[in-house]
Amino acid sequence: MNFRLITAVAPIALLVACNGESNEPANDEAMDPAVEQALNDELMTDPDLAGRNEANAALSGTGNAGIPNIDKSARAIEAARARAGQLVGGVEKLRPAPAARQLSGNEPDTAAMRAAAIAAVKPGGANCADTVEYSAAWAAKLPAAFPVYPRGNTQEAAGTDQGDCALRIVSYLTPVALDDVMSFYSTRARDAGFKVDHAIKAGDNVLSGTKGASAYVVYARRLPEGVTQVDLVTTN
Repeated sequence: MNFRLITAVAPIALLVACNGESNEPANDEAMDPAVEQALNDELMTDPDLAGRNEANAALSGTGNAGIPNIDKSARAIEAARARAGQLVGGVEKLRPAPAARQLSGNEPDTAAMRAAAIAAVKPGGANCADTVEYSAAWAAKLPAAFPVYPRGNTQEAAGTDQGDCALRIVSYLTPVALDDVMSFYSTRARDAGFKVDHAIKAGDNVLSGTKGASAYVVYARRLPEGVTQVDLVTTN
């Protein structure tokens, strides 16, 4: 499997949890049978989830490295945006992400990104990224505060719960505008008690923050194909 996300995210902020706290998915709705089966299956080298996970907003996975055939109709976009509003308690509660700071190539990363990078190496020098397993099922195990955006199409996912690690890395596509995606994660982060920092670096909008030993980083960019690509990294 060509797992682009590991190589793209690792140098900046591969997040690792070393506090032993549980990192459970949202449980306010029933889990889709396709995702539940994926969670119980052996790891897949080329994951393919064809269902929706309402507990984590929605996802469908594909191992295809190209841009899949995503429904970009106005109706599909509005349905996704409406569901995102429901997940924060109402569309009126969605708040825009903070104004972005432009980071040059030589400028240090945000405080949250630096903290996440430091957390990637546990005491003793062990790297949690070395133990990640590749499976679309990890998209269903994201923390409740940071699900895949509603109706997002999961491209790749990895994670690990080995030892003291609790790492999630998910890459997905959505036809929803980049600003809407950033607003959703900014609101979810604030509601969960996380700090929120917004920066632009190397063409990516980067939303990041910490709460205690937990951290998240959202990398998002708008593609020419008319979809938003999101790389989501979390630790607890």
